[in-house]
Amino acid sequence: MPHNSDSPQKDFRHVIGHEQAKRALEIAAAGEHNVLMSGPPGCGKSMLAETFPSILPVLTNQAQLEVMSLYQLAGESRSLHQTAPYRHPHHSASSVAIIGGGSSPRPGEISLAHHGVLFLDEIAEFTKKTLDMLRQPLETGQVTISRAHSTVTYPSSFILIGAMNPCPCGFLGSNDHYCTCLQKQIQNYQNRLSGPVYDRIDILLSLKSVNLDQTIKTQESSIDIRKRVENARQRQYQRYQTEITNAKAPFDVITETSPLATEQQKMLTNVAAKQNWSNRVQIKIIRLARTIADLAGDEKISDTALWEAMTLRRRGLHKQQVIARETQ
Repeated sequence: MPHNSDSPQKDFRHVIGHEQAKRALEIAAAGEHNVLMSGPPGCGKSMLAETFPSILPVLTNQAQLEVMSLYQLAGESRSLHQTAPYRHPHHSASSVAIIGGGSSPRPGEISLAHHGVLFLDEIAEFTKKTLDMLRQPLETGQVTISRAHSTVTYPSSFILIGAMNPCPCGFLGSNDHYCTCLQKQIQNYQNRLSGPVYDRIDILLSLKSVNLDQTIKTQESSIDIRKRVENARQRQYQRYQTEITNAKAPFDVITETSPLATEQQKMLTNVAAKQNWSNRVQIKIIRLARTIADLAGDEKISDTALWEAMTLRRRGLHKQQVIARETQ
């Protein structure tokens, strides 16, 4: 059964290491950006995803009403009304359970995650059909279900967090285990996420296992991180004159309010050509850079923000190792 936000929230102060991942998740929370985490089993992917809702702002009254209405339509109960929903269905769940529908259409997991988080663990194990059906809601924030006797549209504006192993055995790039997969097996496994779905991911994270013997410094609490996230959200709401984030705002509004400088546009174009980034990915990088600038309190997109955004969307360590093997 899927777990929801009625589960007790975890706190980032209990997460040892993973500083880069924490920074990326803070950016994701501030701008509602989608994240894909890749790393060997046990490196902390699920733990980070489960802790992520603790840095999301509390729901507004309007958002609470929308979420409660969807839960009632689905016949599910929800007690923690102010917290963002958190859903993580198993990869064996049917397309109808994830997307919604049935003979008498009901909201699926993507609608129950409205204003919250949808965590797909082992995302490569979900059927290609199910993953491709995520394209519309990820783009529009709603899902339309057509049946012979009716057509219904449910809101489904959520932050997608996906997690996957880098290869079938899981140990590509691991410091502790040797990967036994063939190159073709690795490529086939990573290609289970289609190009269009991959393009709709904003942040790509490659994780490694943390050495628990290291000196543990004082960790930042979720409350401290959430304050920065809330401040960044307020800057976005003021700029767009409505409660909308950088990931959801129309792109022409972003370019009008935060245009890139000529040199910044050249830098992005040059890197995009080397990385084979589509126009959609380049747009997502600009959205990411705008969020990073909001976290820093900058009125304009700085060179530092743009560079960090490009770093977050580059192919991860495991992809680079695949390429390296191909050239050997």
